[in-house]
Amino acid sequence: SSGINAEWPLRPGEFKTSYYSFYLPVALALHLCGRDSPEVLARAREILLRIGYYFQIQDDFLDCYADPEVLGKIGRDIEDRKCSWLFVTAVQHASPEQKELLKANYGKDDVDCVERVKTVYKALDMEKRYYQFAEDIYKEICDMITSDTAGLPPLIFKDFLDKIHKRSK
Repeated sequence: SSGINAEWPLRPGEFKTSYYSFYLPVALALHLCGRDSPEVLARAREILLRIGYYFQIQDDFLDCYADPEVLGKIGRDIEDRKCSWLFVTAVQHASPEQKELLKANYGKDDVDCVERVKTVYKALDMEKRYYQFAEDIYKEICDMITSDTAGLPPLIFKDFLDKIHKRSK
């Protein structure tokens, strides 16, 4: 085994985006209005970090597949050897030959190398895998929101989720 699992990219995403974009603004608001019991903060953190993880996976996908005109930038995760959800998931599902292709071409600032990586992604049907994963995590987060928000209004979490669900940039 490569030591890489589906949650592996969660850790960088958790610290890169989840805290400062999702959890900390809500935690600050909860502190300011006196709704900051450990139980409330823990549940808010759990839900908001999952939303942040979903957001980071979307970023990884859009970096590779979005139209640069819409995205506002040219994606470079492949060239920059980013630990993206796409790459980690591709490695998990790749044949030994595909793993060798990824290893030889990922992280190279060369258009042919990028195309080889994208060819492996296409062979592994990474777009379909992403859309399935996105729907699964969306449902998981919705279930988290409807099952228990530690007494907080579910709309706090639903608003964040609705803003990012199926975004294109």
